Amino acid sequence: MGYIWDHLSTTQKLRVSLFAFLLCLVVSLGDARLRRARSVSSSTEDTVETYNRYYNYGNLTRLLQSLARQYPHIANLSSVGQSVEGRELWVMRITKDPNTDSPGKPKFKYVGNMHGDETVSRQVLVYLVEDLLVKYGKEPRISELVDTTDIYIMPSMNPDGFEKSREGDCSGDNGGRNNARNKDLNRSFPDQYESRSVSPDDTPEVVAVMRWIQLKKFVLSGNLHGGTVVASYPFDDSASHQRQGLYSKSEDDSLFRYLALVYSKNHPVMRTGEPNCPDAMDETFKDGITNGAQWYDVPGGMQDYNYLYGNCLEITMELSCCKYPPASELHKEWELNRESLLAYIEKIHIGVRGYVKEAISGADLANVSIMVAGIRHNLTTGTHGEYYRLLVPGTYNITAVVPGYKSVTVNSVQVLEGKAVELNFTMSPVVSEGADSTTVTAESMTSTSVPNIPTTTTNSPNSTLVPSEENKSSPPVLPPEPQPIQPQEFRHHTYVDMELFLRKYSSEFPSITHLYSVGRSVEGRELYVMAISGNPTVHEHGEPEFKYIGNMHGNEVVGRELLLNLIEYLCRNYGTDPEVTKLVNSTRIHIMPSMNPDGYEIGTEGDVKGYKGRNNSNNFDLNRNFPDQFATITDPRQPETIAVMNWLKSSLVVNYPYDDDKKGISQYSQSPDDQIFQRVSRAYSQENPLMHKGHPCEDLYPHEYFEDGITNGAQWYNVPGGMQDWNYLNTNCFEVTIELGCVKYPMAKELPTYWEQNRRALLQFIHQVVHTGVKGTVSDSRDGTGIPNVTISVDEIDHNITTAHTGDYWRLLNPGTYSVTASAHGYQSVRTYATIPKDGVEVVDFRLTRVHSDSNGQPLKGPQPTQNPSEKELQSLIKDLSLGQGLEQLVSSTDTENSFRYRGYKELAGVLRGLTLNFPKITSLRSLGQSVEFRTIWALEISNKPGEAELSEPKIRFVAGIHGNAPVGTELLLEFAAFLCINYGKNPAITKLINETRIVIVPSVNPDGRELAVEKECTSTQGMSNAHGKDLDTDFFGNASHRVVETQPETRAMMDLILEKSYTLSVALDGGSLVATYPYDKPVQSVENEGTLKYLASVYANNHPKMHLGDTGCSNSGQMSNIPDGVMRAAERQSHMGSMKDFSMDFGHCPEITVYTGCCFFPPAEQLATLWAENKKALLSMLVEVHKGVRGVVRDKSGKPIVGAIIVLNGGVVVSSYEAANSIIIVFDMDNSIFGLPREFVVASAAASMTALVVTACIIWCVCAAKSNRQKDGFHRLRQHRDDYEDEIRLTSMGSKKSLLAHEFQDESESDEETLYANKI
Repeated sequence: MGYIWDHLSTTQKLRVSLFAFLLCLVVSLGDARLRRARSVSSSTEDTVETYNRYYNYGNLTRLLQSLARQYPHIANLSSVGQSVEGRELWVMRITKDPNTDSPGKPKFKYVGNMHGDETVSRQVLVYLVEDLLVKYGKEPRISELVDTTDIYIMPSMNPDGFEKSREGDCSGDNGGRNNARNKDLNRSFPDQYESRSVSPDDTPEVVAVMRWIQLKKFVLSGNLHGGTVVASYPFDDSASHQRQGLYSKSEDDSLFRYLALVYSKNHPVMRTGEPNCPDAMDETFKDGITNGAQWYDVPGGMQDYNYLYGNCLEITMELSCCKYPPASELHKEWELNRESLLAYIEKIHIGVRGYVKEAISGADLANVSIMVAGIRHNLTTGTHGEYYRLLVPGTYNITAVVPGYKSVTVNSVQVLEGKAVELNFTMSPVVSEGADSTTVTAESMTSTSVPNIPTTTTNSPNSTLVPSEENKSSPPVLPPEPQPIQPQEFRHHTYVDMELFLRKYSSEFPSITHLYSVGRSVEGRELYVMAISGNPTVHEHGEPEFKYIGNMHGNEVVGRELLLNLIEYLCRNYGTDPEVTKLVNSTRIHIMPSMNPDGYEIGTEGDVKGYKGRNNSNNFDLNRNFPDQFATITDPRQPETIAVMNWLKSSLVVNYPYDDDKKGISQYSQSPDDQIFQRVSRAYSQENPLMHKGHPCEDLYPHEYFEDGITNGAQWYNVPGGMQDWNYLNTNCFEVTIELGCVKYPMAKELPTYWEQNRRALLQFIHQVVHTGVKGTVSDSRDGTGIPNVTISVDEIDHNITTAHTGDYWRLLNPGTYSVTASAHGYQSVRTYATIPKDGVEVVDFRLTRVHSDSNGQPLKGPQPTQNPSEKELQSLIKDLSLGQGLEQLVSSTDTENSFRYRGYKELAGVLRGLTLNFPKITSLRSLGQSVEFRTIWALEISNKPGEAELSEPKIRFVAGIHGNAPVGTELLLEFAAFLCINYGKNPAITKLINETRIVIVPSVNPDGRELAVEKECTSTQGMSNAHGKDLDTDFFGNASHRVVETQPETRAMMDLILEKSYTLSVALDGGSLVATYPYDKPVQSVENEGTLKYLASVYANNHPKMHLGDTGCSNSGQMSNIPDGVMRAAERQSHMGSMKDFSMDFGHCPEITVYTGCCFFPPAEQLATLWAENKKALLSMLVEVHKGVRGVVRDKSGKPIVGAIIVLNGGVVVSSYEAANSIIIVFDMDNSIFGLPREFVVASAAASMTALVVTACIIWCVCAAKSNRQKDGFHRLRQHRDDYEDEIRLTSMGSKKSLLAHEFQDESESDEETLYANKI
């Protein structure tokens, strides 16, 4: 090779050298490219996500740094500070051009792992970072989000705590929640209700994040946690710091709920509202969201700090039940949350956005306050003059204010769904007094996509309004006050038109409207109601409820059209008109435009005095169809009437009560609140000039005159069965009737005039009526919880109201000073004086103290039982199901697929066996005996330990089919059994009830009679009796002396079951009427404890949509109608001897109620689904009720249970209508010695010495001292709620108990059985 080189020419040598150089260069470059490609490939492989491992601090740091290096055009990694142990608080900024701070992109942040042991948040935020970076430029949605939003993601705010936590620790037992100084970071921020300092040494993480929030001016934020699955929104605490249950409402409450719903609705588990967390199976959240403080009080929380001090809207997302689940769960958690995480970020672009510029120089104006009328929470502009005001759809007045400049207000800004409206402000310096504000309309403002704003005044609608030069030296002529938006279209709305109108406004204004139906008319038209409020779907504590009802008479149409106008007016002006905004934010307004849509459809336009369409489709006057205090209303209750009666809420809907009097003549019929009714009537009439002058219809009724435009109803003319009197007497509602026009069905062209005459009155009436008087909360002094059904009475006014389920109340009163008393059974009454101002409401809160005393008024002494966690869970469940909509929500959340039909004996037996085969762990089937024709009478037990005695659990019996011709009860109980079994393990409430209750179901007592009965025979008695022709409900006699014939086999089977004496409550289902009855059936029988028995029947009736209305008369039963509350003593319905109910009372010592499910004995099978829907909630209410009252154990000093102790309750024990049974331990001081020697020794010695007299005396004495022959202990006693009882424990001989049991469930004339409390139920 050297030789060849030597012989080459110089040129060739140069060429070869050049070639070698180029070759080296190419090889070198190629190697470099190869190395770079390999490096990138290696890096990519390092960041390919497997979703099956957690990143500790070191791995997390390397991963984030690697991602930042790979995507420098859209990612920038920085630290906002360090933890106690010096770990960086990493933040990944993701946006186009991440190293510059350009205007026009709102700032968003996610913060995770604030509690170090809540780790799912940390991981999903890492996955979110990867998702945004990898898919940018590939998925349009991601690209748009990154291009238009400045996104900051902090995966871990508490890296020290994370390092301490342990995988698989679901409840945080290993620590790691707090930081390295053992401080809870989510309790360490400044709080609005208490002064606290933030220590840089103890919580450097909090200090760093606070500094970061103040610097960046974030618009929207999410704080990710773990421990359940729900989205929580501000406020997180309240001034009272009530532990839970107190809704703490922020000014942006509607917006926060909207944002929380965005996250929840996109999360498959969260949106169900049922996390089903193992440690809180009964915890539910409506729609998967909750107000923070209502859930539990969190002072010093980060989300409130963001809102109050950082201009940033933040909610908290709880992502998983297990705080630190196995890594194998991470992929699933990412899939559950990905869509929610993205959808929530996108909501940063709703509402109103824009820039604020200085008018002369065009300079950016920072720290300008952006104010929205009706929302007392302002934000300020950033360094570039930019602002982003998130708002839900609506119409708003928006003002820009900054010292030294004239404020500018833009009225009627329309915010729609979707992208934000752009609204820019130009502000002029203040150069003279008086020229400090400018008001313009939305049309005169610039709406552009760039921040460059013109600084000259033009008439163009696309220019910014700037005051003219002349006005800079002299005060300008201020524009007129902005006027509210009036309804634009006036026409008569048919039912279809009205329905579309309501749906339209419900859709356009979802944050303040809720459209629902309370029932249907005869012809099946919905009775729509529009609720309008800042939180329209629920009753908020302390917020009054108001209702308007129109078109009760179908041909009186003005009210219908005015209420539709009012809906439009309230929606269009919310957020812009102060009066409307205040009313909507402070009142829940319910508007029913038409109570009689059927009658309206046949009315005729132009009808002046006619009756066509006045009544409903059954030709009944709905305003003569309500139960009446003086007259008996014999007309059948109409579906429209029933629907409105069921619509029982605290509310208000011009004549005033009473509408009739005892004599039935037209004369003044004064109610106890007559003066108040006069005032509220004047509140309306004085705003209507035509009404107020008293001669409204001079042409039609020239002699008719009403002073001040108001009248007492009965003085005008007598109206028995009217709605306004029923409201006043049966609810907390004060209602007056407003007659709106002389012509019943005016021409459409006249409707604008009616609106103009009434619009002020409609608004003023709400304001005057709802926001005057006295209001407040009645709470328990022990734990601060609100007390429902407390009686609020006012001296010298004989009409009381009661508190709502959270303890709040409203009482209308005229200005003056009153003595007001709050009283509830089981509490000491509190009386105070309230002075009602001329304009406004007086707030009076009551704190009641429970009565815990003996007969001498001293506190009860003795050992008190301790509660285990299971008992606490049960108490919480019973309270939740007893208050508010708890039971209703349980019913709606536990629908099961079913196909209803009647089943004969063989199929019934098959169904019961099928339940035991499919649900063997919770069911047990046994035979009680056989019928005359040898059909088995089955009893199905449902419990967590069927067949085993559970002394601590109450036992309830459901029985049906004692009359074979009334098989509805049988089918209801079969469906009830299937319902319970199917929902066991799925629904936490059902599961808990079954675990804590022994349920015995006897679906058919008379199977022989059932086989003879005929479907669709509503009045036939065929099959009523058994095969011997005996009515079994007349065959239950405990004493042989009272029995004429031999006991029927069916009766004997049931008697044996009843005599087990282990039942707390029994419910029997029958047919032929619609009423609940309580003992006794005997014609003459005093009932000392009638209040308790009546209460139990009323619980069933009140949970039945029709029964409680009292329209219990049926043509086939011959009984009277209008039974108060749908409850009556059985003997008043049809007295007879030998009933199962009476036997259960006298010999089984168990109260039994009989429920008649419908007028028809054997209705068509098609009606079974409806009957099940009507009775499902009521049946469940019995499972709840059996856990109330008093329970406990009786022991001697050695702890030995005492059997046969008789419990007499006369005072000192508080029994609540919404709490589980009080548990009482009674220790009885028994003398266990005889002559100073042990009892056993004396007895044995006496026997040995054969001294019969001493033996007999000792044995009798011993028996009298401790009546105990079997090892069962305790008692469970149902009592009427909110009564006080004194515990008296007596041990008696068999022969001495009659006098004591005369005050209990005991019939002196018949019973020779054991004492009342032989068992613990």
